[in-house]
Amino acid sequence: MTDARLDRTDEPAISEPAIGEPAIGEPAIGEPASDGPPGALAGIRVVDLTTVLMGPLATRMLADHGADVIRVEAKGGEAFLDSEPRRHPHMNAMALNAHRNKRSVALDLKNEEGAAAMVDLVATADVLVSNMRAGALERLGLDAATLRARHPGLVHCVANGYGSAGPYADRAAYDDAIQAISGLAALQTRVTGEPGYSPAVMADKVCSLHIVQAIMAALLHKARTGLGQAIEVPMFETMVAFNLVEHHGGHLFDPPLGDVGYPRTLSPFRKPYRCADGYACILPYNDANWRAFFDFVGRPEVMDDPRFAAHADRIANSSELYGMVEELAPTRTVAQWMEFCVAYSIPANPVLDLNQMADDPHLQAVGMMPVLDHPTEGRYRAVRDAITYEATPTRLRRHAPTPGQHTAEILTELGWSAERMNRMA
Repeated sequence: MTDARLDRTDEPAISEPAIGEPAIGEPAIGEPASDGPPGALAGIRVVDLTTVLMGPLATRMLADHGADVIRVEAKGGEAFLDSEPRRHPHMNAMALNAHRNKRSVALDLKNEEGAAAMVDLVATADVLVSNMRAGALERLGLDAATLRARHPGLVHCVANGYGSAGPYADRAAYDDAIQAISGLAALQTRVTGEPGYSPAVMADKVCSLHIVQAIMAALLHKARTGLGQAIEVPMFETMVAFNLVEHHGGHLFDPPLGDVGYPRTLSPFRKPYRCADGYACILPYNDANWRAFFDFVGRPEVMDDPRFAAHADRIANSSELYGMVEELAPTRTVAQWMEFCVAYSIPANPVLDLNQMADDPHLQAVGMMPVLDHPTEGRYRAVRDAITYEATPTRLRRHAPTPGQHTAEILTELGWSAERMNRMA
């Protein structure tokens, strides 16, 4: 049954800024906007059969663009979304961030009625996204071959750890495991002496972007031909391609002309530098930047050194060059470095902690983190889509749903009677 708290109508209908548009003035508090231009994916229905973060973040992006994303989840909610801090079960910060603009239906897909509801739901969909492994999808009759035989216009996207054609196809995969096998963790060895993981769920978030672009391309193909297609987004292969963009190095050539790795980013001296009163990124890059930098610190002769005279030379000798920056950075405060770098168009920034983002004047000016009021979770600080669109802005249309919030609503849309819904309980 639907909780009455989830259908509150006694709150003021205050329009929020579009997610992809700068807010005006102070962060707004209120309910999502129900008006405004439709998103680019208005009229597209996406069935979201994903868990954890990679798939849900991708479908959130599709939902921001106006797609009707219906999240299918197990009854009782997802354990990943039950971690602290939270105010209510399964509604932590990641749930509020990754599930906005979606509707939620709770189904037991191993139950006859739940499986039937899923069949009916998929029949209305343009896209199905899943991170289930192949065997599980086949047992449930949700594999691409089965569904596309019935619905040739369906875009069937599976995002797994490994491509189905390889020997790792059935391995379990999470972000850390993919960072390990894709070379990302080993890159840290070249800098610190031992492998390490990024302190962000890097593989999940990178692969979510690839899911979105793959589905967008498939939807364009469908618009032109009327036909869907099966898509695989394997995390391992995706992250290998991602890591090799700059790190393929000499191994791109056959036979190799040198080692893998991009020297500038692998220098142990490429890091935030300690200044007189804090830390900053100070990154002179082109010839003019470096000349201005060494003039500023009273070392103009450095640019006469053949190791640093041209861009290619500086890349090859990155550690020596960045070592000098580390040595010189403490001679100025962060503010002094910023004043100088801004004046000479040198890339530079103070090092901010994540807990300082809400107070950053630029992020405040563009309305990056408006304060909103969730019907059940109360006030929270959302993070809007960073991209702006002139004609099809992304927009907050719905707060993140509680687990199964829209089950009765969606099944009613599918023509199910109350009696039949009650048999699912």
